[in-house]
Amino acid sequence: MDDAERDRAEAQRAGAFADELRAIHAEEAALQARKLRVLAEAFELTETQKARIPSMRSRDRDMPLRSLAAELGLAVRMNDRTMQSHMSDAHRLVTDFAATVDALGNGDISRAHASAILDAGADLDDAGPRAAYEQAVLDYAHGTTAARTRSFAQQQADIHNPRTMQERHDLAAQGRRIWVTDLSDGMSQLTLLTSTALAHGIHDRATRQAKLIKRVDAAARRDAANTAAGRDSGSGGSGALGASGGAETGTDAAADDGAFDQRSIDQIRADLVVDMLLTGSPAIDPTLDASPGGLGAIRAIVQVSVPVTTLTGVTTGGAELDGRAPVDPETARRLAGDAPGWDRVMTDPVTGMVLAVDRYPASAQQKRFLWARDQHCRFPGCRRPARSCDHDHTKDFALGGLTEICNLGCFCKRHHTLKHGTDWTVRQLPGGTLERTSPAGAQYREDPPARVVFVPSTDPPPAF
Repeated sequence: MDDAERDRAEAQRAGAFADELRAIHAEEAALQARKLRVLAEAFELTETQKARIPSMRSRDRDMPLRSLAAELGLAVRMNDRTMQSHMSDAHRLVTDFAATVDALGNGDISRAHASAILDAGADLDDAGPRAAYEQAVLDYAHGTTAARTRSFAQQQADIHNPRTMQERHDLAAQGRRIWVTDLSDGMSQLTLLTSTALAHGIHDRATRQAKLIKRVDAAARRDAANTAAGRDSGSGGSGALGASGGAETGTDAAADDGAFDQRSIDQIRADLVVDMLLTGSPAIDPTLDASPGGLGAIRAIVQVSVPVTTLTGVTTGGAELDGRAPVDPETARRLAGDAPGWDRVMTDPVTGMVLAVDRYPASAQQKRFLWARDQHCRFPGCRRPARSCDHDHTKDFALGGLTEICNLGCFCKRHHTLKHGTDWTVRQLPGGTLERTSPAGAQYREDPPARVVFVPSTDPPPAF
């Protein structure tokens, strides 16, 4: 085979690769469209379930979606929050951007193109402008990449959006938040989502402060160099050469001793923001304080006395708030609300003698144990740190469950409320293993995370 034949053969192979990849791409796109429709139907089911809930509380009405998201997420080993987001996006795509889903099913665009169309057009509530926007972006997307489509889609969304820039900004500002993304090598990324003016203002202020620190540092370096040069020239010896050498030696010695700031502008800027966030004290709005004024400084120790027969269901007697003197109900409620903890005092129903005391919140020692054992939220797939979680009673405290390690587990607020607000159940097995059962009957067993253990060695130390 000569060179020309080899080149033709390789070109044919390259073309075959492209054809095969194009076919795979079309198959993947069709599967993605099918997946979107399944998730959209699942979301629609939760909307039907939500309509049957009489409660007007948003958390109660959100439980069907949370529950099904957990069911589907665990089925494919995905975090339930992520699954809930996928379900919501799929429903929006299928209902509001049907032409985009059809194009995806035909292999004309990729899932990334569809995401770009959905993200940029999320604020287009009116069907007319939304349809015009979708068609314009689809015509463009057929012949270009997802990245270029995203930029074009944003331009088209601005053109077709009936809301003014001010209206859109006011709405977007309601989503301001801050979050942490853990990275490798013991580093994390702190992200602040806020208005453009504030973000650039923060960056500009930190930059000006960082440059001022560098200018002050440079002046200190010059002063140190001049002082060193003066000492060397005053002591005689090598004249100008000696002065120059002394200046360099003095400056280098000071730098080696850490006398001067060796950080870059970026490093100083980051350190300044951290310092201001960690050391600054926000002004508390009295209208937002749960208990402003002198009453807010009181931290009551609240005890609820419950007869054993009430706890076991033999009688229906109530509990009482202990105290040496009566107070008005409003004050009692406020004191109880600000209390760091509640004690359940179990008494003899006849003599009133205290039989046992059990506090609802976990003790400091129990919390340390749970933080070490669980490390993060114990719902499968959730990574929220244990220190940010609730200490859930596997058997409800209100139903007689004790505040003991064998009845406690760390759950984030989302998954704590999921247990109480839906048909998800959990059973704690020996060793802290949790067995969770979904409303569909699927069971998921999770052992506590493994820990690195250092075992002391009995071998003698090595000889040097």
